[in-house]
Formats: sequence, C-alpha cells, structure tokens
Amino acid sequence: MRYLTPRKRAEGKGAGHAGTEHHWSMTVSAVGLAFLVPLWLYIFGKALGAPRDVVLDTFARPLPAILTALVLVVGMRHFAMGATTMIEDYARGTTRKMLIIFVISLSWVIAATGLFALARMAL
Repeated sequence: MRYLTPRKRAEGKGAGHAGTEHHWSMTVSAVGLAFLVPLWLYIFGKALGAPRDVVLDTFARPLPAILTALVLVVGMRHFAMGATTMIEDYARGTTRKMLIIFVISLSWVIAATGLFALARMAL
C-alpha cells in the first residue's frame, strides 16, 4: 500500500491543478516581450508620422513584419493568461466563466485583426 501525505499529493499543483506550467509560460512570454517590445518600438517609432508609402515599405520588409507579428501574438497570449488569472482570483460562478471567455475571445480578435492589417500592409 502506498501512503501519500496531503503535502505529497499537492506538491507541484496549484489551485487549478496545472502545476507550475502557467507560471513558466507567463515568465517566458514576459522575458520574450521584454526583448521584443523595445526593438518593435524603435521600428514603429521610425515609421510613425511618415508618409503612407514609407510605412508600407517599412512593414513590407521581413524583420519589421515578423517582429510585429510576434509582438501581437505573444503579447495577446500574455494578456489573456494574465487577465484569466486575475478573473479567477476575483470572480466566481457564471460571471467568472463569461469573463474568461470574453477576455480570451478579445485577445484572439485583437491578434487576428492586427495580423490581418499587417498582412494587408506587407502584401
């Protein structure tokens, strides 16, 4: 017979029974964004206020287009995970489920809209 203490059964699991996966994914996306966002701000800042043709030429190049897509996807995923954690902490019941669905849907809509706009500029 195997005897497990309550601590041994709970080890590595949070309230959501997902272990440390959520923490690591938030940490990895935060570190990634810490490197991506300043570089993206530099590229975006140079294009800001420029004529339309210059902006289209800037984002038609591979590096600015890929960097913008990464910032959109990683940023919206990070937002969805963080907002979901906040909602789980402060909301209960049906409200909690509706808010989580709304936040995840919002992040996907923003990412899809941004990627569509980027594709229109790049092509």
